[in-house]
Amino acid sequence: MSGTGVATIGDCRIAYRRAGTSGPPVVLCHGAGIDDATVSWRHAIDALADDYRVYAIDWPEYGNSSGDVEHTVETYVDILGGFLETLPFERVSLAGISMGGGVALGYALDNPDRVERLVLVDSYGLGDRLSSALQWKFLSQIPGMTEFGKIAASTSTRSVRSVLASLVADADALPEPFVDDVREKLMEPGSIRAFTEFQENELSFSGRVATNFVDDLESLSVPTLLVHGEDDPLVPLEWSERAAALIPNAELDVIEDCGHWTPRERPDRFNESLRNWLPDPQRVPTPQYTKAGMPGVTRVSSD
Repeated sequence: MSGTGVATIGDCRIAYRRAGTSGPPVVLCHGAGIDDATVSWRHAIDALADDYRVYAIDWPEYGNSSGDVEHTVETYVDILGGFLETLPFERVSLAGISMGGGVALGYALDNPDRVERLVLVDSYGLGDRLSSALQWKFLSQIPGMTEFGKIAASTSTRSVRSVLASLVADADALPEPFVDDVREKLMEPGSIRAFTEFQENELSFSGRVATNFVDDLESLSVPTLLVHGEDDPLVPLEWSERAAALIPNAELDVIEDCGHWTPRERPDRFNESLRNWLPDPQRVPTPQYTKAGMPGVTRVSSD
C-alpha cells in the first residue's frame, strides 16, 4: 500500500508520502533546491515498501507542505522531531540526502535514543565550507534571476539536463523519468523560494556554512552509513570520508560513476546499500497507538 498524509507540526502543514504496512519504520528526508520527497526518494520508497513502513516528508514550502518558517537546519530538525512524534514508534531509522542528511544527523545527535539507524547521503553538515554552492547563492542576489533561471531551465528536457550537469556525474545518461520529475518541479511557481532563503541563512559569501557537526561526530552513538557519489561536484567526498573515520560505528559506501543525486543517478546500487544497512525487516516494533489515533494526521489517502 502507498499513499499520502498530512501532519500538523506547529504552524506547518507537513505533507508526506507513505508506503508499506509492516516492518521497521524508515523516515526519508529530501534535500534543498529543486527537490521534494518524490524527486529524491521515488525509487527508494518503492524498493523499501514490501518490507518497511516508509515515510518521506516534504519540508515547509517544498512539495505539498506549507508553513512560514526560518529555513535553517535547526528549524528543520525541530520539524522532523515534531513529525516523528506523530508516528506510533519509539524508534525509527532516518535517511537524508544533502541538506536532509544534515537535518537527520542533527536530530540523531540530539535524540540518539529515538534513532535505530542513520543513513547520510552526500550529506550537508559534515564540513565548514561549501564553495561549490556559491554559484547558486550569487544568482539568488539578482532580483528575479532565480525565478527567471528556473523558468528558462524548464523549457525542455535538454535545458533541464544542462542544469543537472552541475549536480550529477553524467547528465546525458540520466533516465528520462528523473529529468521529468525535476522539470515538473522547475515549472511549479515559487518552488525555489525556500531554497533561496535557506542559502541566505546557511551559506556565507565566503563559502562558510552555518551548520557543521564535525566536532560532534565522535559522540554520535547511532550506527551510521555514509553513502557518497564518487564524482559529487557539490559536496566533497572528503566530508563523508572524514565523518566515517570519526563516527564510532560507521561505514562508508562510495558509489562509482555517480554525482550528488545518488538515489536517482544509481537507484539500484543505492537501494541495495540502503536495504543492507537498515534493520532486519523481521524485527517489527510494536506501535504505541493505532494509525487512527496518530496525533497531527489530518488526511491519509491511498494511491
